[in-house]
This record gives sequence, C-alpha cells and structure tokens, in this order.
Amino acid sequence: MNKTIRRASVFTLLLVFALLVRATWVQFYQGRALADDKDNRRNAIETYAEPLGDIIVAGESITGSARTEGGDLAYKRTYENGPLYAAVTGYASQAYAPTQLEGIYEDLLNGTDPRLRTVMDTVTNQRAEPGNVVTTIDPKVQKAAYEALGDKKGAAVAIDPGTGRILAAVSTPSYDPTSLTDANTAGEAWEKLTGDPDKPLTNRALRQPLPPGSTFKLVVAAAALEDGLYASVDERTDSPDPYRLPGTVTDLTNENPNAPCENASIRVGLQYSCNNVFAKMAVDLGQDKVRAMAEKFGFNDETQDVPVRAYSSVYPSDMVPSETALTGIGQFDVTATPLQMAMVSAAIANGGELVSPHMVAQITDSGGDVLRDYDDATDTTRIVSSSTAEQLQSAMRTVVEEGTGTNAQVSGATVGGKTGTAQHGENNSKTPYAWFTSYGKSGSSGEEVAVAVVVEQSDAARSEVSGNGLAAPVARAAMEAALAD
Repeated sequence: MNKTIRRASVFTLLLVFALLVRATWVQFYQGRALADDKDNRRNAIETYAEPLGDIIVAGESITGSARTEGGDLAYKRTYENGPLYAAVTGYASQAYAPTQLEGIYEDLLNGTDPRLRTVMDTVTNQRAEPGNVVTTIDPKVQKAAYEALGDKKGAAVAIDPGTGRILAAVSTPSYDPTSLTDANTAGEAWEKLTGDPDKPLTNRALRQPLPPGSTFKLVVAAAALEDGLYASVDERTDSPDPYRLPGTVTDLTNENPNAPCENASIRVGLQYSCNNVFAKMAVDLGQDKVRAMAEKFGFNDETQDVPVRAYSSVYPSDMVPSETALTGIGQFDVTATPLQMAMVSAAIANGGELVSPHMVAQITDSGGDVLRDYDDATDTTRIVSSSTAEQLQSAMRTVVEEGTGTNAQVSGATVGGKTGTAQHGENNSKTPYAWFTSYGKSGSSGEEVAVAVVVEQSDAARSEVSGNGLAAPVARAAMEAALAD
C-alpha cells in the first residue's frame, strides 16, 4: 500500500476512534450533567408538562397549577395568598430555579421522586403522579403576624414549644410568587424584585441574622444560672451602674437612667433591661461559657434545616473582655434570626428542652399516603435544667406584667417576654432594630406558643423605636391567634 494512503488511513481511523470515545464520554459520563443543566429547556418542558403537586396549610392547598395558552410549557404554578405565604413556599418558576419548599421538594412536587413510582409507572415509563407537602403552618397565626407587621420591614416566627412545629414564618415586605411563575413575564418581575432596596425576596424570618440586642440577655442569664454564678433570678448581682467596659475608659449606661439597675437581680435586670447587669455578667462568666450556652440554644449551627436551610446565628470568639461585655447585651458581633430567638423562648417555655423546629409535618403521595412523617422524627435536646427554665419563665413574666414588655399582654393567657433594641450602623447612626421574643400559655386550653419578632424599619420616629412599641404588638397578635380557643 502506498505510504501516503496508509498514513491517511491510520489518521482517519484515529479520528473515528476519538469520535467514538468522545460520544461514549458524553453519553455515559456527561449525559446526566447535561440533562440536569439548568439551561436545558427539556427539563422545564418535562416539569411543566403536567400539574405540580401542592403545598398544604391546615388541609387546604395554597398552591395550584394553571393551563398556559400555548407554547411548549403546558402548565404554570399558581399561588393562593402568595405574599402571605411567600416566606414558606418560595416560588416555582418556568424561568428560575425554585426556592424554599418549592425547591427542597421539587422532585416530589413534579413527580420524579422515586418513592412515588408505581409498578405501572415503571412498565409504561410514565412520570408518577406528584406528591404533596403538608406544612405545620397555622393560617390564623400566619395571617395575624403578617397583618400586624403591615408596612414594617421585619419578620416573625412562631413555634409550638412542645412539638417544634413552626406555626408561622413571616417576612415583610413580601412579594407575590405568582409574578415569577410564567417564563414570558418572569424576567420583568425579577428585575423589579431584585432591584428593590427593601429586598422582598430575602426571607428575614430564617435567613437574615441581625444583632438581637437585649433579647440575648436571656441566654446570658441562662448561662449564669446554669453555671452557678447566681443561684436565683432574685439574688442581687455585682453590677455597678454605670459599668466601665474592661480595659477602656467607656462607661456603659442604661436606657432608663432612673431604673434600679445598680447590683440588680436578674429579674430586675430583665424587667428594666439593665445593660450594666448583663455586660458584667458576660465578663464574669467569660466568653467561652456564654458561647457554650448560646451554642446549646442553636447559635453557630451552620446545618440548621427546618427543612429550609436557616442562616447561622452567631456568637463570636477570640474577643477581649470589653467585647465580651458588649455581647452580653446582644451587640458587638452577635447576630440572630427571628427563628433563633423563637427557639430560645421555646426552650425556656418547654421546661428547658428544645424540640427541633420544623415547618413540614408530612410529605405524601397523590393519594395522601404518608411517605415521611417529620412530626415523629423530631429531636429533643436538654438546654437548661427545669429549675433554670422555671426561673427564667418567671422573670420573663415580670417583664410583660410590669416591665418593658407590657404591650405583649394577652387576655386569658400567661405571657413572658424580653424586649430588645439593637444598635444599627456605625455609632448607631441608623434606625435601631426593635426585637421581642416571648412565650404564651392559654389559661383555658393549655396551648403554648413561642414568638420572636424583629422590626428593621418602620414609619416610627427614631425616639419611638423600641421592642415594646414596635415588636411586642406583633408578637401579641400572633400569640392571640395561636392561643385562641
């Protein structure tokens, strides 16, 4: 054979072999990645070829599916009271990746979850009937908190202390997920939402940690009682007023200069929100003991799923004593979500035990058969002793009955709480954050609830911003709804 022809033949065979290798690699190794690529329109066509399963609140679907008018996407997602439940559902969009429960249970809701397949589905190679997500949300509590927040920028979370069921998760300003469902109009809505300085797409209830201010004093008090630094909430503390931050020439004062904060007990310190008491208490305990207690409540946990991944609330490390003092009043680098502060109140209300919070009760197939029951899979952790919990409950009741949290009183119920006003901006140059965390127990039914609220921004004058003035009324509304007979 001619040498030139032979070389050309070998080269051609090598090209064919390379093509076969590449085809094999694409088909068997990259096929799944290409099939799952977010830009692969076939996935959207398949997902929206049939109606999706539903997210359910109190037995009623708050989602649905509607037939589209042409195109290759046959159905689109719909929402009932979309802004009310946006912090729970998230959105399922023909144009964007799903979020919140829509994203976490995407396979269940579109029928591709292997647990949904029947023998007939396997034989016919058809997609299974989609399943449903049953939430723990109480529509009365959700609505009450949402309406009480109104035009304020903020969030609220309500938890059943005994079961860990999240009864409400509200974030305002909210948005209507329906605006993002249709690929033809989602782009314009997305630009408007992402360009809004108030960030309505942010889930403030679960995913925006902020300085918790004086609500964090509950954690410091719990650490002091558990450590034995003080035996009782009524024992006088060693707390000069004002308190000079260690290693500085700065005196830490109190909001109310006439409050009896000098050497005040934990009860009085919480009642009047005495900064000097808890700043010095944090220094006396040391940052390691305060951090250990904070972490027992859930701070610094980066794997907190409810099942939405909540952002970690933070208690810092490697501080000098003056910084530790500031953490004692919920400042410096301490941050918390409303979920986290609701967990603090829930554990105290539940005798010192924290039941893992969750907002999904069950997932089911299309016929209602339970695929997984989350209510039966909760973990319970002892945070503080029952004695410490009882003492803190009592001190929190004093706050509401005759202290800084009187706006949270609920007729016919026992309520305990703690206010907080956290500095915002350099040298507190911006409007402070208003906090309230609480628990309530019905005097007739025995029902219990823990609620935490943060108000980031409102129409109130700066001088009127307080946990009692802005956040406590929201908590009261949620508790009234939860505890109503």
